[in-house]
Amino acid sequence: MNGVPSSAEPIRPGSAAVYWAASLALTLPCGIRLPRLELAKLCQSAEHAYVGTHCGIMDQFIAAFGAAGNALMLDCRSLEFELVPVPGDVRLVVCNSMVRRELADGEYNRRRADCETGVKLLAPYIAGIRALRDVSIEKLEQHRDALPETIYRRCHHVVTENQRVLDAAKAMGSGDLRGFGQLMYSSHASLRDNYEVSCKELDLLVELAQAVPEVYGARMTGGGFGGCTVNLVRSDSAAGFEEKIARQYQDATGILPDIYNCEPAQGAEAWPVESGVRK
Repeated sequence: MNGVPSSAEPIRPGSAAVYWAASLALTLPCGIRLPRLELAKLCQSAEHAYVGTHCGIMDQFIAAFGAAGNALMLDCRSLEFELVPVPGDVRLVVCNSMVRRELADGEYNRRRADCETGVKLLAPYIAGIRALRDVSIEKLEQHRDALPETIYRRCHHVVTENQRVLDAAKAMGSGDLRGFGQLMYSSHASLRDNYEVSCKELDLLVELAQAVPEVYGARMTGGGFGGCTVNLVRSDSAAGFEEKIARQYQDATGILPDIYNCEPAQGAEAWPVESGVRK
């Protein structure tokens, strides 16, 4: 995304973005030309091996294949993807709670382990299950008693979130921004209550956004336990939204949030440079 911070604080890119940019900077000057998908997989492997976060490939993939003016819907199993145009009259406003998150200290990996446990417990009842994406909402409810309560809630979030992604792509593709926004709110509620990766500051940011009529939807983004929310806001109201949220959040917490007014941009790429000017 292209983002303009509302304060003098510089944007701190996530580790996936850093890995991707570094991989281009280190390989291209040496004449190494790896396919983008292979390079994204190597960046994911580095997260696993050196950071200790057993992440998926979504962040690396969007850094590699993002297209200006589009959202990207990714099938993380087949790695097939679809670009979904984002209407030009909305902005993606990112609000940083300023709560530091530490994903590698165990909680992120524990959530993944909970989901893997759910797959193992459901395997005797659902033929051919390899991951929770093979489980329908109906099947999950049918075999709910096979799962401990915490494992059920983790699985419920993932199964319903998969459906929300499909529904969201349809809503965005048809210009149904209110419908898309409601899916964002539902997603946050599930991340908060079922996956339990939110925090009070993120919840507050979403609640404040939900009270603003010009906001279509809001939810936490990233791995959770701090970090940011993303808000789908009417373009002509984005500046006012930034000011209002910053003031209300600071009044409630004593913390001034960083806010970035963003739009979907091209994935990271190299370009010829002559005298420091992009050609």
